[in-house]
Amino acid sequence: MIDLHYWPTPNGHKITIFLEEAGLEYDIHPVDISAGDQFKPSFLAISPNNRMPAIVDHSPASGEGPLSVFESGAILLYLAEKTGRFLPADPRARITVIQWLMWQMGGLGPMAGQNHHFVKYAPEEVPYAIQRYVNETNRLYGVLNKQLEGRDWVAGDYSIADMATYPWVVPHETQQQNLDDFPNLKRWFNAMQARPAVVRAYEKGAPWSSRPAVTEEGKSLLFGQTADKR
Repeated sequence: MIDLHYWPTPNGHKITIFLEEAGLEYDIHPVDISAGDQFKPSFLAISPNNRMPAIVDHSPASGEGPLSVFESGAILLYLAEKTGRFLPADPRARITVIQWLMWQMGGLGPMAGQNHHFVKYAPEEVPYAIQRYVNETNRLYGVLNKQLEGRDWVAGDYSIADMATYPWVVPHETQQQNLDDFPNLKRWFNAMQARPAVVRAYEKGAPWSSRPAVTEEGKSLLFGQTADKR
């Protein structure tokens, strides 16, 4: 059994997609990030960066008691290695998947995240920041579109690279991107959206997805943290 500490954000959806694809048993423990749940000592014990998702695997391969893992990319790698699925054994194919996973973790996720912040949450409009991150998101969509030319999936076969990337493309309209400008990406997006496990993964988040708009106090919790204010 796996405990998933989760909130229905792009990074949270990555993990439910994998768990649904692999058919693993898991329990969701919601972490309301706009209410400050990520700063509770019990959560910090497994996720010291006060970010979700995180997992606790009660049956790790080592057999040495429960194992906790934080950071969505690390969780995907851990689960892929645990199950032997969605991460090739062949070294060349394997590094291709890992490269694109790191591309999402270091590129698409952070840049789209800043896009979301300045377009949707910033207390005042900052045109330079909006243009900067909308343009960079657009550039990254172009990189992905090129990679998907002649390929069904990001790294060849369906993999954790697809699971990591898709949730960050779901809010493309908020990111001010038009999928019609990226035909290969749009084809891939539609194929991902239609996968039964992806549908189930998003349904898992439905109970918490229709929450009210983030309050000013919630924004302070999400965006106002420093090293001495956690």
